[in-house]
Amino acid sequence: MSVKVGDIAPDFTLPSQSGSLVSISNYRGRKCVVLYFYPKDDTPGCTAESCAFRDQYEVFQDAGAEVIGISGDSPESHQKFANKHQLPFILLSDTSNQVRKLYGVPTTLGLLPGRVTYVIDQNGIVQHIFNSQFNFKGHVEEALKKLQSLKEEQD
Repeated sequence: MSVKVGDIAPDFTLPSQSGSLVSISNYRGRKCVVLYFYPKDDTPGCTAESCAFRDQYEVFQDAGAEVIGISGDSPESHQKFANKHQLPFILLSDTSNQVRKLYGVPTTLGLLPGRVTYVIDQNGIVQHIFNSQFNFKGHVEEALKKLQSLKEEQD
């Protein structure tokens, strides 16, 4: 079963690159969340995607959203990845792929962990899902477009 637009984003708690535990519910009522699942730290596609989120991070912040990346890598791997590429946002470690399964993130060719981005509003409702293994920058563009339309609806 996978999460769909209009669903309440399933709650979870995972360790971040700093070792602190982060729950998605901590943002409910406070901020939108751009939650992106990616296959692996420091691979070419994942680096391109994460750096695209980094380069637009201030725009996400201005739109009232927090960016959170999730992969199956360890907190230590995330720390190295974040430091190497100066990633200003939270990376969460889902080593058992439990949250990936909870959200129903598909695999590519049955092997490669999928690359899916969810835009979750302040009420915890999934407003947009973008699934593309190879359109790395599309994840950032699609999320920003949706956040801007949500902001316009509120104004």
